[in-house]
Amino acid sequence: MKHVPPLVLPLLILALLSGCTGQPIQRKDGSSSVRSFSVKDLAKRDVDSVVEIHQQEVLGILKTLTLKLYKRNPGEWRKSGHASAEDATAALFKSLPVWHLSQQKNLDWEASLVDAWREDFAGDHVKALMNGLLVMHMAAFENKTEFYLFTELDAQKFYNAARNTEAVVWRLSNTRTAQGNPILLSNGFDANGVPNLSFEREFGKLIGIQDTLAKIIEDKSNRAIRFGVVNAASMIFLPI
Repeated sequence: MKHVPPLVLPLLILALLSGCTGQPIQRKDGSSSVRSFSVKDLAKRDVDSVVEIHQQEVLGILKTLTLKLYKRNPGEWRKSGHASAEDATAALFKSLPVWHLSQQKNLDWEASLVDAWREDFAGDHVKALMNGLLVMHMAAFENKTEFYLFTELDAQKFYNAARNTEAVVWRLSNTRTAQGNPILLSNGFDANGVPNLSFEREFGKLIGIQDTLAKIIEDKSNRAIRFGVVNAASMIFLPI
């Protein structure tokens, strides 16, 4: 390399770097895996980027579940005065870009999750359920949407969020009115009698992500998780 002209060497290095860069992943929804670089990225560790990616997956799943529930239960979004299931879903998540400043993060998520299963609750059951889940999961992330070198996260909160979500899934499948009808329609059967388990799959992914994050943070912080369970019938949740 000592005979390479000075102006050629930078071009060779640039070519090598370009060759090491893989092609971006094009997802089914049309989005790309490309992430723009920011000077703030210099203050991040690999684990911080991993947490942010997992958080985006969590929020994506919550949005998917909200829209699916509103489509299965159209009377609920009408209670909130929205024009469509899509509008009601967008309204629930509109505060995310300024979450740290929003009043939504101060919602009593436990009370909201209990209201979702009350037969005498006159409000929007889907909003109560998904707003409670959104606030609970964001609390596990310490209500942050960016993570840096000195951001402190608690593995226990991610673990507890996963167990609380399991209790919610049980409620969604088992809570009924006095007449025996589900409080909220979710999984069902198609015209051929084949079960549609798409809700369970989405919730399963959500629980799996939180459990994975709990293990990642536990390993990073060297603080062991205390294992626990939630009594789904009583809906007394693990703290976040």
